[in-house]
Amino acid sequence: MLSDPTWFERRAFLKSGFGAIALAAMLREQGLLADEKVVDPLAPKKPHFEASAKRVIFLFMSGGPSHMDTFDPKPELTRLHGEKLPESFGPVKTRRGVDKNKLLASKRTFKKYGKSGIEVSDWFPHIGANIDDVCLLRGCYGDSVTHPESVYLMNTGSILMGRPSLGAWVSYGLGTENRNMPAFVVLPDPGGWPKGGAPAWGNGYIPAAYQGTVVKGGAAPIEHLATPPGVSAEQQRRTLDFIGESNRTHGESRSGDSELSARIAAYELAYRMQAHAPEVVDLTKETAETKARYGIDRKETSEFGTRCLLARRMVERGVRFVQLYSGDTNGWDAHSDLEANHSKLCLQSDKPIAGLLTDLKRNGLLKDTLVVWGGEFGRTPMTEGTNGRDHNPHGFSMWLAGGGVKGGQTIGNTDAIGLRAAEGKTHVHDVHATILHLLGFNHLKLTFRHNGRNERLTDNAGEVIEKALT
Repeated sequence: MLSDPTWFERRAFLKSGFGAIALAAMLREQGLLADEKVVDPLAPKKPHFEASAKRVIFLFMSGGPSHMDTFDPKPELTRLHGEKLPESFGPVKTRRGVDKNKLLASKRTFKKYGKSGIEVSDWFPHIGANIDDVCLLRGCYGDSVTHPESVYLMNTGSILMGRPSLGAWVSYGLGTENRNMPAFVVLPDPGGWPKGGAPAWGNGYIPAAYQGTVVKGGAAPIEHLATPPGVSAEQQRRTLDFIGESNRTHGESRSGDSELSARIAAYELAYRMQAHAPEVVDLTKETAETKARYGIDRKETSEFGTRCLLARRMVERGVRFVQLYSGDTNGWDAHSDLEANHSKLCLQSDKPIAGLLTDLKRNGLLKDTLVVWGGEFGRTPMTEGTNGRDHNPHGFSMWLAGGGVKGGQTIGNTDAIGLRAAEGKTHVHDVHATILHLLGFNHLKLTFRHNGRNERLTDNAGEVIEKALT
């Protein structure tokens, strides 16, 4: 052993900050560490019952897509085009008084797809071709007419900022399948973050280790992962050792500080990611056929398609929850010229999303990967200006696929013009309860004690959408 010139180097590493952490992790995995104070917050955990889904990809259409122009055809709206909202629909509150404006028919053509014959807009022909794998929720509704509050509701279960996000709850409940990658990854649009910003994927009042990790597309998806130029491995080792020792010393009197614990865990994870993450985000070994399936070979779809392919690579390597945003800070928020706005974003996202569904199915991952599509709300059947639509939380569409979902069906409906959810109504809390159920959780029992109360994602509401389950 002493004749091995690397023996002293390995021994020094195991005594160093990150070496000690790595050694502790290995000993814990083998059941040889007696120190019960050392707890891995992301250790794999069992759900309440057998799950049909092991992981989630949430495709978030930031800004609010128009359901009447995508997944919810309204012949009556076409018939009433140019007229005022009939009194029979009752009073409606809008942000900018567009309830006084005229009704605006969709210019899209809808076509029946698949064995199910579900009608989908000509903006989404590729998703339409996969519609038999989709459970379309046409009767969704929320609680707020403004962006940040609705983004928070869809992501955290509350219109108020500061609660744990859906991805954080999933990480808290299940832990991670891969200690070399984050449990919860966020792929924001490079054009800008959604209105409301980072709290949409934050940890709220649960430990900071469960918050989302932002990963970009492009040549360097993970910031600051590579060793800076001019920094040797030896120098980096000394720096990391110093940081690790300083954090541990600082934390000795702050055992309840989850931010500090998360920071220490983040350094540990970053160290492991240096060896493993580059392979995850390296698309060079993907075939030309696969890249074309996601639209990476076309300018219009390349960026979003790259992030969809990254999402697939992440979930197949054990990432629990991936959230992928479509649309910059304004995104699908078409207050004017809805045709131009949605034409661009539908073109960018249609083929990549269909490619993701197809790829997951071919690789055998769709059966236990839940894919969710939706924005923070829908849009009004009345005009804003001459050719736009305002925010509409009263009725909109979302869809689920894979992960134990019964595809090829629609659940619920909005009224004749798409103004309000009318049949089979599905609140955002119900969507969250269903996602948790598919992951093996009773949403009433996945709780965290905070300020003397057992808090949960669905607050005091939410019912599982039984018809959506296989």
